[in-house]
Amino acid sequence: MAKRISRRTVLRGMLGGAAVSVGLPLLDCFLNGNGTALADGAPLPARFGTWFWGCGMNPDRWVPEREGDDYALPPELLALADVRQHVTVLSGFNTILDGRANLPHWTGVMATLTGSVPSVDPEVPAPTLDVLISGRIGGATRFRSLEVNATGVPSQTYSRASESIINSSTVSPLELYTRIFGAGFVDPKGGPFTPDAETLLRQSVLSAVRDDAQRLQQQLGSHDQQRLDQYFTSLRQLENQIEVSLSPPDLAACTKPRAPAGEDVGTELEQTKSTHQMMTELLVYALLCDQTRVFNMLFSWGTSELRKSGATTAHHQYTHDEVVDPVLGYQPEATSFVLESMQAWAGFVARLAATPEGAGTLLDNCLVLAHSESSFAKSHQVTLLPVMLAGGAGGRVRTGQHIAGNGEPITRVGLTVQQIMGLPTAEWGSGSLQTSRPISGVLV
Repeated sequence: MAKRISRRTVLRGMLGGAAVSVGLPLLDCFLNGNGTALADGAPLPARFGTWFWGCGMNPDRWVPEREGDDYALPPELLALADVRQHVTVLSGFNTILDGRANLPHWTGVMATLTGSVPSVDPEVPAPTLDVLISGRIGGATRFRSLEVNATGVPSQTYSRASESIINSSTVSPLELYTRIFGAGFVDPKGGPFTPDAETLLRQSVLSAVRDDAQRLQQQLGSHDQQRLDQYFTSLRQLENQIEVSLSPPDLAACTKPRAPAGEDVGTELEQTKSTHQMMTELLVYALLCDQTRVFNMLFSWGTSELRKSGATTAHHQYTHDEVVDPVLGYQPEATSFVLESMQAWAGFVARLAATPEGAGTLLDNCLVLAHSESSFAKSHQVTLLPVMLAGGAGGRVRTGQHIAGNGEPITRVGLTVQQIMGLPTAEWGSGSLQTSRPISGVLV
């Protein structure tokens, strides 16, 4: 039985002869029963990111007719014309429900990112791909990952370790600039580096309580041990940020950008496009300066609230209310938002591809997973999910092709991504989504 511990318990240590302490999170035992290469020869860092748009597409207009690298761009992918050599289109991959309900705008994205079908909304069956990958490559940077959202709602994020551990989005370009390039940023072109005294003290305080933390963990029940481990994971991330601040990277491509001149955040389409463009610029500089190696960009949420200037009806509502035009064969207004989303995605890829880094470009050293939560949103379909991969991941990925999944589980995409990013994952997913087969055509 776990030893009874007071809510006032803190972790204690000694620093320079003086006692220091760090508080603890709220644990169960406090509650009642109801509760290329760098200068040193190391390769340029590989990065992983996601890019999400809501309310899917029209399969007949989005999926290319032929596989391979000489496919014709269908109408809803025409925006990719200038970047198609950097993008691989993955079509025909399905969410297999195993008898569970299809939870609109949730099941598809969770299957893609966690490898499992949730029982209820907002269940998160397992950590999302970005969290898994940041555990592998995010420990050497100030920020384990950066989450940004172009539509202005911080709670709109798919980056989750569990239902209760959520990485909220930054929605203000000015706030994102301050967070990355404010007081904690060391400009490699700013002259000789002098460690900040306050940063040194914070590092020492965290080190001083480490032994007491290990002692305390032995006194807790299993669930509290998990809770405390999550807490210490956050502390270790803080320690890591401090460590990086004391020995900042000196990358030739790193330049501190100018602060955004202004912002107008909201769900109106022009607002979102402007915010997305500013966020993209800041992410580019954050990656070049090795402030993070994992990011998540939300162009629109699953229930997309994008709307045109002066309109009261949003994208999501159009997918339900607008009739399919009998001549065109699709919903014209709803589809216009799909086209705008693909234009924004193409712009994102183009910006990374136009950014020099080492002997190539920033995109050459990135892998970006673009996806949506449904295919045909009017009926909330989670078959034929639209997915794209962009970037070379440091020479590990073959790009510029269309690969058809032919009804295979969507988890083949997630398994492939993990293996590309160096995770020792041989099998991934649960139930009928479980797979040990990466998409070999993507791998170099």
